[in-house]
Amino acid sequence: MTTARDDAALRQAVFETLSRIAPEVSPSELEPARPLRDQVDLDSMDWLNFLVGLHERLGVDIPEADYRKLATLDDLLGYLRRKVAA
Repeated sequence: MTTARDDAALRQAVFETLSRIAPEVSPSELEPARPLRDQVDLDSMDWLNFLVGLHERLGVDIPEADYRKLATLDDLLGYLRRKVAA
């Protein structure tokens, strides 16, 4: 079970990693249920770099087969919570 502190740290890690790929994006402008790539205008290479950055920062393996499961910010955070807790 993750705590609010764990969840906040995870969100922070996601936003900091995203800001390296798309520095113009403000986390407060992101809608959690909308497709993240569309909101941030990430091409496939930027998306891959973002996921690799999350892997390096969090030590979470994200297999290519799971990429489609990570459409929204909510999807991504839920996925990472489960992986970090495992």
